[in-house]
Amino acid sequence: MSEPLPEDRSSEPVTVDSMVSDLHALGIETGHTLLVHGSLSSLGWVCGGAPAVVDALQCVVGEDGNVVMPTHSPGNRDPSDMENPPVPDSWYDTIREQMPPYRPAVTPTQGMGAIAECFRSYPDVHRSDHPQVSFAAWGADAQFVTEYHSFSYSLGEESPLARVYDLGGDVLYLGTSYATSTSLHLAEYRADLDLATETHAGAALVDGEREWVQWKEIDYDDGDFPACGEAFESENPDAFETSTVGVGDAKIVSQPPLVDFAVGWFEASRE
Repeated sequence: MSEPLPEDRSSEPVTVDSMVSDLHALGIETGHTLLVHGSLSSLGWVCGGAPAVVDALQCVVGEDGNVVMPTHSPGNRDPSDMENPPVPDSWYDTIREQMPPYRPAVTPTQGMGAIAECFRSYPDVHRSDHPQVSFAAWGADAQFVTEYHSFSYSLGEESPLARVYDLGGDVLYLGTSYATSTSLHLAEYRADLDLATETHAGAALVDGEREWVQWKEIDYDDGDFPACGEAFESENPDAFETSTVGVGDAKIVSQPPLVDFAVGWFEASRE
């Protein structure tokens, strides 16, 4: 199926070259580490679709830099937590026994968008081993970013999010916003908050064998992420840049200042 043409057909098609130019205009250069949250449809009519976006990102940061994306697979969860849609109680045992295990090279993303789904299978991309909230990375530090991704507390200190922080990386929003900014979950871990813990479960390979595994997570809350992002920008006008990539809004934010700010903001704002 071909992509729909834009309503304004006087606009130019979005190409690898035009996106490279747009990304350079945002200040992205060779050697940068980018944690990318992207919406393909927001960019306009992209000549080549998702692979063109991945090609442009790799071209801009080069082999000395890194491209990182969330490649989550939330459907690999305990059936008691399945809500969209819920499944009958009578199915629970079958799902726990038969759910295929998470495999980095095989398991598709869910809800991550076409760019992340394309990126995960690109040559030389590493993908972490977490059965629900994996990340994929390409570049000089791809292995460092993705290895040792803890099952428990999986968006905390032993996660690719923390490794992007260690590298002084940036968050790139392509037609997306703070509402789904996974970096703010890292701040939830680091903040002094009285958060409950939950037990999560899914199918994974353990020593090459499929197992139904369980792990602990904090009770995440992303409802105030947009307000946190707005407050961050108000107080840190030099920590982000906005422009367009294609016809879509784009923003680049330095991740460490964002996370550090969010730690204090959550502590002050959440009861």
